[in-house]
This record gives sequence, C-alpha cells and structure tokens, in this order.
Amino acid sequence: MSETTHPAAAGVTISPEQAAVEQELVDTVVASFDKTEDPRLKQLMQSLTRHLHNFLREVRLTEDEWNAAIEFLTAAGHITDDKRQEFVLLSDVLGASMQTIAINNQAFKGATEATVFGPFFIADAPEIPIGGDIAGGAHGQPCWVEGTITDTDGNPVPGARIEVWEADEEGFYDVQYTDNRVAGRAHLFADANGKYAFWGLTPTPYPIPHDGPVGKMLESVSRSPVRASHLHFMVTAENLRTLVTHIFVEGDPQIGIGDSVFGVKDSLIKRFEPQPARTPTPDGRELGNQAWARSRFDVVLAPAAV
Repeated sequence: MSETTHPAAAGVTISPEQAAVEQELVDTVVASFDKTEDPRLKQLMQSLTRHLHNFLREVRLTEDEWNAAIEFLTAAGHITDDKRQEFVLLSDVLGASMQTIAINNQAFKGATEATVFGPFFIADAPEIPIGGDIAGGAHGQPCWVEGTITDTDGNPVPGARIEVWEADEEGFYDVQYTDNRVAGRAHLFADANGKYAFWGLTPTPYPIPHDGPVGKMLESVSRSPVRASHLHFMVTAENLRTLVTHIFVEGDPQIGIGDSVFGVKDSLIKRFEPQPARTPTPDGRELGNQAWARSRFDVVLAPAAV
C-alpha cells in the first residue's frame, strides 16, 4: 500500500486509502445539507463542514483533544449567564469578533471605524441630558467627553442616540458586581447641531474576565487577558449605519503590548488631556481638589446601505 501526503496535513503522511475514507465522510456530511431550503443556511452549513473537517484533518486531531475541546465549550456554557457571555469572550480573543466587524463595516468616505462590541453592553441604560454624568457613583477620575455626530457628507445628525459604557478604575463593569448597581453606563441624544457631551471616567486598562475557560486558555498559551484603556460607544440614527466602537487613550502602554481582543485601531486612539485640580470645567461643575481629564471624539456615520 503506497503512502501520500494529504494536501491539508502539512508534513503528515497518510495512505491514499485513508485519505479517501476521510474525504468520503466530508462529502457525505456536506451532501446531507443539500435539501436545505434556505440557500444562505445551506451555504453556511456546507462551508462550515468543509472547514471544520479540513481543520481536523490538517492537525490530525486526537480523540483526547476532541474531548478536551468539548469539555472547554461545555465549561463556557456553564459559566455564561445573563450578565456574562463567555462565548463572546472566546470570539473576541480569537479575533473572530474583529474579523466579523471588518467584513460588515467596510471603509466608506472617512466614516468612524468600528471595533468589538464586548460582553458588557446592557440595553435600557439610563438616559442623561447633554452634559450629564454616566458614572452613577462608579469610582475613577472624572473625564469630560464631547464631540459631534455627522454623516460622511459633513451634515450634523440631530437626535442621534449615543450609548456609552465603561469599567470603573478597578477594572470592573457594573454587571460584574453583585449588588445590581447601574454605573458607568448611560445613553443620551445629540442636539440639533449633532453635538453631544457627557461626564464619564478616564479609562484605565483592565483584564477581561479570566477566571473561566477562556482565561485558562489564554494562560496556557502565554497571552495576557488585559485590554487597553477604552470607552465604549454605540451610535444609532435613522438611515445611517449603526456604529459600535471604542475610543482608546493615547499613551496607554497597553496599546503597545497588545489588546487582548485586537480591538485597537489607530484612528480610535484619542488624546485624554489631563486637567489639574481647580481647572475650570466646561460646564462649571465643581470638582474641588480633584484632577480631571477631557477628550474629544467626533463621530462620522456611514449610510445604512453601505
């Protein structure tokens, strides 16, 4: 019996008979989806099958490794609840989230770049007025954030809804606490000229939750779970593409080390200007002897059809 090297198995020599057995199974499973009525679902399932089987054949996966993978996914399911999504974390640290975002948010005429959604967004965050405070008692250095919302032709987008959320200075989002607090998140609406402003907290680096299976995986491959300092935004407006993005802190050393979910883009790195204590604030807020910061983030929304 002669031997051959399977084209998907770099450096692995298997017999033609073995390759034929494996290929027959791939073809059989792919064909099992032939009667799928939804053409897009058919495409997804058949492509997934081919890629999955090619992976299994390329790495010559052992049964012990397959069982370990099942145990890993089971553990991810067990730790997931309404406040923690381990599968989103897994997607993020594998770069799958950012790749999906890149595919679905093509560059268009200077529109603001998108980045990962993350696992800590909560719908129905409280509404604040322009100039309001999203902190809600969360600890950290106050930070004034302002900007405008425009379309790619430079027209202001009045009434655009702006969702913002962030971790406190300890690196935790409100949902990671057990007291049902709502802090470090809110939504507001741009004014008639597309302008917005709010008080938040100066972002700081923090690790993604790493006490579960995803954290153990990162440890086993010597990768840091730490995210670069950032503030989340989601901006929505009629007839314009919804933007999910962050702004990152210029000078944050973690940017050079690496963001654990690959979310940093150069265009999203913004200057957070330190303001000494007693520096007058834009809205006259009294901060006493507390230093603060300010940043500007002008958002450009692409058309919905792009």
